[in-house]
Amino acid sequence: MIPLNVSQLTREQFVRNIITAWHSATPEQRRRGRAWYRGAHELAAKMTDGNPRAGAGVLAALSANKSWSENVRLARQACEVGLTSGHFSDALKKAAQIIEGADPADVLPMERKTGHFFRLIANPADPDAVVIDRHAHDVAVGVTYGQRDRGLSSAGRYALLADCYHEAARRLGERPSTVQAVTWVAHTEGIAGTGTRGSLKAT
Repeated sequence: MIPLNVSQLTREQFVRNIITAWHSATPEQRRRGRAWYRGAHELAAKMTDGNPRAGAGVLAALSANKSWSENVRLARQACEVGLTSGHFSDALKKAAQIIEGADPADVLPMERKTGHFFRLIANPADPDAVVIDRHAHDVAVGVTYGQRDRGLSSAGRYALLADCYHEAARRLGERPSTVQAVTWVAHTEGIAGTGTRGSLKAT
């Protein structure tokens, strides 16, 4: 995994890697990346009868280590009939608390990927949130890690990569979340079928 105390030169390389990935995206990938969080927001609202904040919380709570399609399936089931299996007990507990009325911001780890994922689904126009999942990590460092540990549970490592996306976004004149979503689409589609990815991932 990348060290926490990377040099300014290495940090600059991470920013350039993100910008290169942005420019490598096709117009269609860019269109879908730009629309990703808006589409997720609409889905969250439908699942909860017009309460996208709650829907976003349930989706985020159940997102870890799941493909987006599986994430959505579990969240729908949780909202419709409840969910007692299919995920880690902690994730199931958080989803249940949100469905029962708890504010997601009081339940989810807001400083980490899950919290940022919730923020962007709840409000796709959030100017600061950026989701650093395994694919966002690999885009920034320029290496596909596969199943290796990326150390993203470290707040310092998450913040380092988030800062790189913020800087890349500043140079591109885009929101950090837009840069992350577009490069995520391009990257995941680029490694499809290579054995490093499987189905499209949200985490």
